[in-house]
Amino acid sequence: MQYEPVIGLEIHAQLLTQTKIFCGCSTRFGLPPNVNVCPVCLGFPGALPVLNRRVVELAVRAALGLGCTVQTTSIFARKNYFYPDLPKGYQISQYESPLATSGSVELVVDGVSRNVGITRVHLEEDAGKSLHEGFSDSKQKSYVDFNRTGVPLIEIVTEPELRSSSEAAIFFESLREILLALEVNNGNMEEGSLRCDANVSIRPAGQITLGTKTEVKNLNSFRYLQKALDYEIQRQVTLLDEGGVVKQETRLWDTVVGRTASMRSKEDAHDYRYFPEPDLSPLRLERSWIDQQSQELPELPKQRCQRLMTQYGLSFYDASALGQGRWGGGDYFEKLVASGAEPKVAANLMLGDVKRKMNELGHQDLKNFVQRIPPLQLAGLLKLVESGSISGSIAKEVFEKMYSTKRLAGDIVRDEGLSQIDDRTELLGIVREVLKNHPGPVAQYRGGKKATLGFLVGQVMKATGGKANPKLVNELLRGALEEKT
Repeated sequence: MQYEPVIGLEIHAQLLTQTKIFCGCSTRFGLPPNVNVCPVCLGFPGALPVLNRRVVELAVRAALGLGCTVQTTSIFARKNYFYPDLPKGYQISQYESPLATSGSVELVVDGVSRNVGITRVHLEEDAGKSLHEGFSDSKQKSYVDFNRTGVPLIEIVTEPELRSSSEAAIFFESLREILLALEVNNGNMEEGSLRCDANVSIRPAGQITLGTKTEVKNLNSFRYLQKALDYEIQRQVTLLDEGGVVKQETRLWDTVVGRTASMRSKEDAHDYRYFPEPDLSPLRLERSWIDQQSQELPELPKQRCQRLMTQYGLSFYDASALGQGRWGGGDYFEKLVASGAEPKVAANLMLGDVKRKMNELGHQDLKNFVQRIPPLQLAGLLKLVESGSISGSIAKEVFEKMYSTKRLAGDIVRDEGLSQIDDRTELLGIVREVLKNHPGPVAQYRGGKKATLGFLVGQVMKATGGKANPKLVNELLRGALEEKT
């Protein structure tokens, strides 16, 4: 039987605050266990939560950026369940009255665009972390680190409108880009600042009724999300084909063996015994304040991509790659163009040599690069190429020297004698020497194998240290090769 997957995501995003959602403890990552804690986040009797205003501001900003309707009144609730890393025995979250509802995010797959619905965005506190490995007695004991307890989260719940593992991964990546552009989340999935639970079921193709779903918890990479869904979809297909029944449960993705494993039977909402949080008043927001936050939203990835295409004539690929994430490529590109660079040439340089340099150095953004080569200086290098003062190959050499020394392109070219050779007589002598030293390729060219011209051009460029004018080299080579012998 042919089956169709039905997938919905629950994405947990840590908000970029310095302190926790209900107390003044630091949210800093990487400190020793159990130092970012206090009576409030540890759930001591009589310690009352106080809502962090900055958390609300960032959560509203995120919800608006996802196209949601922000409610003027939302209510915090206690989500009751026992787990060793949940010190209070309940998690403060929102249930019946969430912060925001009814949004959408554009999903583009193979050039086809559609919107995926956002059911709700709500605020909640994070739990702690159980540590099962890394200790001398890990086989006998587990340890608990409460530093994450009370860290502010938004949970973004999608409609079950994704139909493949690849769609889910692309959607998750697109949503991450939006959160980064909004500056509400750092996008660091390795540290757990952004993670995803996936709800997946299958049904016979063409059927409307949903199948029984399973939840795969705590997926912290696009690759793991896709792999976990591929495995879980196939597991459910095999189970049904063999006459079995899919059980509603929570499962974990085992990255080592590449499979999901049962964690616990899936709770329904009533199992959590939600009830309003008695120590927190309803969160009330003025509509005028919400409208003001909406007007102050930054340019989002989709908007920036469209503007870069329209304003600079870039392709969809170049525009989306430049505006992606927080690496700063889009901002640098626009400053480069404002300094006189031709847009397509500037885009090629940004997505080629500049991106390669960042990857080589392991940098995530352009902060270090900008300090070494400001946009105006890089525009100067492009002008030297455009004017014919240096060749493209020499430009790469100059680029590296600009980065390592912070010198201007013009100074490097002048001091190191890197100017392009345009003298026809000088180049013709080099061309004839190359032809003399490579009779085989010459014969092949004259015999009709025109592709050997590229080899001969390369030999001339090599002989001149890359300084020869490529256009003139091609012209002189063709002329010499087509002379009657």
